[in-house]
Amino acid sequence: MRYSLDAIRRRPGRSALTSLGIGLAVGLVVLLLALSNGIQTSAATLAAESGVDLIAFSNNSNLAAGVFPPVEGAHDLASEIPKVDSNVVAASPWLIGDLVFGNQSLWTDANASAVPAGWSPTASGTVGWIPSDNTGIETPNLYNGTGFTSAGDPHYGNGSYQGPQTHEIVLDQQLAYVLHLKVGDPVWLAAAQPPSVAALPSWYANATEFRVVGISSPFWLVPSALLAFTYLSELQEIIGGASSSTDYATLVLIHLTDPTDPSADESRIVSAFPTLHVITLGDILGEIQHVVSLYRTFGELVGAIGVVVAALFATTVLQMSVDDRSRELALLRAVGHSRASVGAMVVEEALLLSLFGLAVGLPIAFVSAYGLNLYLMHLLAGLPASFSFVTFDASVLLTGLALVVAVGLVAAIAPAARAMQLPVAEELRAP
Repeated sequence: MRYSLDAIRRRPGRSALTSLGIGLAVGLVVLLLALSNGIQTSAATLAAESGVDLIAFSNNSNLAAGVFPPVEGAHDLASEIPKVDSNVVAASPWLIGDLVFGNQSLWTDANASAVPAGWSPTASGTVGWIPSDNTGIETPNLYNGTGFTSAGDPHYGNGSYQGPQTHEIVLDQQLAYVLHLKVGDPVWLAAAQPPSVAALPSWYANATEFRVVGISSPFWLVPSALLAFTYLSELQEIIGGASSSTDYATLVLIHLTDPTDPSADESRIVSAFPTLHVITLGDILGEIQHVVSLYRTFGELVGAIGVVVAALFATTVLQMSVDDRSRELALLRAVGHSRASVGAMVVEEALLLSLFGLAVGLPIAFVSAYGLNLYLMHLLAGLPASFSFVTFDASVLLTGLALVVAVGLVAAIAPAARAMQLPVAEELRAP
């Protein structure tokens, strides 16, 4: 060991570069493993804590393309699904669409023909739901305001769409900031942007005025920094002129009393509602696993290339080290060291360089992971504080250790063989 350390100390620059190369390669692999591990672990925890045990949507949906045809009879499903499956606590129909929002200041400027250049209503994702049908399902937390005040969906009026409209809306914090709105302020909603600034007064005249009753946190299920929530029937009215023929939703979130066997509930619901396709929490996690696995495979390929390059680089450096010390190694052989012990010294040097690389690579991986996690958390608003895109556990760290040992052993094969085969007499006679 002392001889190997002395060999490293005598060539500090070359040794440092070798360890750095190994460290960067191993750090990259460790980072990629921690990233895939973090996404899988956090996604499983998030899905389990969400209260969403089943998701129902139209049979014609295409998950990969994000195409969700309307689920018809949305309001009835909220009461009919629990009737056919007593294990269902809540079946919450959600209509997800894009609306255009205009605030009070833009309305004032539009009516005064003084709209500043570049100003226009703001497009935002909007969810229409029945607030009282979300029992057991995690929904955005309110920062300010009282939220929705009426039970059920008053305007739906048991299918007549003649009930009173509440015109209540909850905005997430970022959308409220963009629109400069607070609780109690009015906001106007429409399905499309005005064609021009001159059309703004007409756009406001035909838009629906709502009152902000709450400012909420972002929401993980719809990863958008700009999101609003209204009653289901009132969003249906804006999008499609709500009536019994347009009583639709995008999907239905289902919470179960006992989620231990969701496949049985899935079968009962599909049997009763053949136009629906139902997926379980396991299906959701399976999709996440599939996507993560694809990225992990690609990452492992990139990491493997890096490790191979690092091993080749280390082999070259060790070969140079053996050539530089050929007389010393021959002298060791001459005074009684066996071929195996001389080869073991080269292997020790390779392993020490690799371990120094691990000491460099792990901090780099930790710092990079921390920065990447902060960036992704900022990019995808609405994820809970407990969610982490990267997770370092024993398996990740042991993989890093195994890699550096493997790099050291592979890199030492050719140089160690060279050291053991040195012609002692010729090396000692050499000038």
